[in-house]
Amino acid sequence: MSKEKDDNYWRDKLSPEEFHVCREAGTERPFSGEYWDCFEDGTYRCRCCGEPLFSSDAKFDAGCGWPSFDAEASPGVVAERPDDSLGMHRTEILCAKCGCHLGHVFPDGPTVTGLRYCVNSLSVKLDQDKSKGEEG
Repeated sequence: MSKEKDDNYWRDKLSPEEFHVCREAGTERPFSGEYWDCFEDGTYRCRCCGEPLFSSDAKFDAGCGWPSFDAEASPGVVAERPDDSLGMHRTEILCAKCGCHLGHVFPDGPTVTGLRYCVNSLSVKLDQDKSKGEEG
């Protein structure tokens, strides 16, 4: 996981809210983010570096107020590390390419993967697939 760029670089590139979530492991309020209830087709990319992280095909409504996915877009694009902050034992998820904090992964997903990648909307950007739904 590369974190070559310094805080000043990210402060110039991101809004204060994005910087807090992406670079300081903050969390947006539930039901407040841009994508918690968005089900448009496309690819969710890292807000910092643009790496494709999740597909809309893997998105589901977990009822938790954050975008939730049952799998990463391809193996290895999401890194994990233990997070024992706030008196809880959780698994933090980050962009493997740039170290952007995405959220947490939990073993309580409703699909065959059994996973729920709980992601902050401020950590990702939806690259909408305009071709789906169009007649050929």
